[in-house]
Amino acid sequence: MRLFSEEEANEALDVVAPLVERLVAARSRFVAEGKRLAQLRRKVAGNGGGLDPARVNEAQDDVDELANEIGLLVADLEEAGVQVKDLDRGLVDFPARHPESGDLVLLCWHLGEAQVAFWHGLEEGFAGRKPLPF
Repeated sequence: MRLFSEEEANEALDVVAPLVERLVAARSRFVAEGKRLAQLRRKVAGNGGGLDPARVNEAQDDVDELANEIGLLVADLEEAGVQVKDLDRGLVDFPARHPESGDLVLLCWHLGEAQVAFWHGLEEGFAGRKPLPF
């Protein structure tokens, strides 16, 4: 597991932020396409309503493609050493060591923040964020 300093996490945002932005957008499209697919399936279950089965297959292909894109983006982020926490918010954590205690902590960032400016313990999560520096 890669450990980041505050400076390294902020430098990593050059790579991480665009990936997270794409991830959030893909997740939003995935949710929308999933709803569309569910509506199409309800019509088919009702009696088809003159629905072309190719539309259902196309919608399923769209959902599958988006799921694959999300998986690849998460893999890219994890390869960069980042932990993906919330796909909708674009919340990621950078593992780090607390400089005083030596405990493993997480530097916390989400899409829309200018920099990595918060941290929390492993069990605290987003609600337990504290401002950096430590």
